[in-house]
Amino acid sequence: MAKTNSKPVGIWIRVSTEDQARGDSPEHHERRAQAYAESKDWQVKEVYHLEAVSGKSVMGLLETERMLEDIKAGRITGLIFSKLARLARNTRELLEFADIFREYNADLISLQESIDTSTPAGRLFYTMVAAMAQWEREEISDRVAASVPIRAKLGKPLGGRAPFGYQWKDHKLILNPAEAPIRKLIYEYFLEHRRKKRVARLLNEEGYRTRRGAKFTGLSIERLLRDSTAKGVHRANYTKRVDEKRWAEKPEEDWVLTKVEPIVPEGLWEQCNQILDEQKKTRKPPGRKAIQLFAGFAYCHCGNKMYVPSNAPKYICKKCRNKISIPDLEEIFHHQLKSFFFSPEEISKHLEDADNVIKEKQQLLATLSEEKDKLKKEMDKTYQLYLDDQISKTGFGKRYKPMEERLGQIDDQIPRLEGEIDYLKSQYLSKDEILHEARDLYSRWPKLSQDEKRQIIETITEKIIIGEKDITINLCYLPSPPKTMAKRQRSRRDSNPRCLTAQRFSRPSP
Repeated sequence: MAKTNSKPVGIWIRVSTEDQARGDSPEHHERRAQAYAESKDWQVKEVYHLEAVSGKSVMGLLETERMLEDIKAGRITGLIFSKLARLARNTRELLEFADIFREYNADLISLQESIDTSTPAGRLFYTMVAAMAQWEREEISDRVAASVPIRAKLGKPLGGRAPFGYQWKDHKLILNPAEAPIRKLIYEYFLEHRRKKRVARLLNEEGYRTRRGAKFTGLSIERLLRDSTAKGVHRANYTKRVDEKRWAEKPEEDWVLTKVEPIVPEGLWEQCNQILDEQKKTRKPPGRKAIQLFAGFAYCHCGNKMYVPSNAPKYICKKCRNKISIPDLEEIFHHQLKSFFFSPEEISKHLEDADNVIKEKQQLLATLSEEKDKLKKEMDKTYQLYLDDQISKTGFGKRYKPMEERLGQIDDQIPRLEGEIDYLKSQYLSKDEILHEARDLYSRWPKLSQDEKRQIIETITEKIIIGEKDITINLCYLPSPPKTMAKRQRSRRDSNPRCLTAQRFSRPSP
């Protein structure tokens, strides 16, 4: 039994992954410190575990914070560790530890160096050994840095992730069959639209995600477009760390270029990067195309869509040359809004349908999440059986691999399902908001902006048919079914809209 007046101490265990691989176990260090404490009649109050943690920086880690709180509160008055390098390899942090312990009258006890910081000689020796530990870490860092160009020239991985669209296999960079088609699509979309954010939006709407499951952004699109790996030239050893947050490119003579299987032709890669270079020079991305209020909704009686040429303020049918001026069509549409009214029953029915769709999706999401939790528990049990030698290596593989594949499928499906739910909620809410104020549209119409008018037209309009003597306007409330979510164009309007009003107007005289 420990003495009531014995010194309360803690034991600090930090063993790197490499040390554990060499058989230097955390248990060994803990038993050694326990034996030392018993010989001193000290009482071990806490054990702080930092297995497989680098000694480059330990300040700020949860276990470090817990230890320092115990020192400041007086729960322990000393910390035992096997050697200084186990506490930390950073001179600044070692000295910071010493200052904190001295402030709270606590001791640092290093078993290998026989250091006691309560004496001046011990503090001097502590400073000297800490400097040596820092020097050792910098030597290791230099050796690793020197080996990077050699490994890169041999085509071996340098520890980072493979570029999107590729994967490391047998120390070689090969195509990733799941990601390569998406990477190719990025170049094709950018060549067509010439806008990074639009490409990101299209990919996100079609359900594609980054490797980590996040949505694409304009920044990630530019990074992928610039990466020469896609055209078959992989760059390595071309960046260096400036500080904790910033990186900079090395001189080109230090780069290591290796040939890999291309995802896109070199010509396509060059075209996209030339566009990026031109945009960077002008600092002005291509502007959005001007969209007329009724573009996509105005149809000629012959069945063709009507467009507004740049040289005439009219909607014109290219086939039969039927035309109507822009102000006339907007005036007729404005007049139609005067009698625009949705019955409460129709709106309630749609909202009920929308809620049911979202509830079904949410139920499916809950089912998948529950299945994921069960699957992870089953995988943990199987792994434990393998560790306990209850099943053979072959039997473990047969049972574990199918579960691992299924877990991957669920992990892919859950974020997509969540994205669908978010999309549906935003769509229904935005349309419901417009419909809530539908009766006031007529009086507010002249004061609305072009974008607000266009949003209303997209929400309540199915088709406007321009005849030779009259115009028919079909207004409707169009629910957006989930199956049309990924479509980029107006294909979502092909899904049986419920028209609530359809009126015919005489065309104004020329």
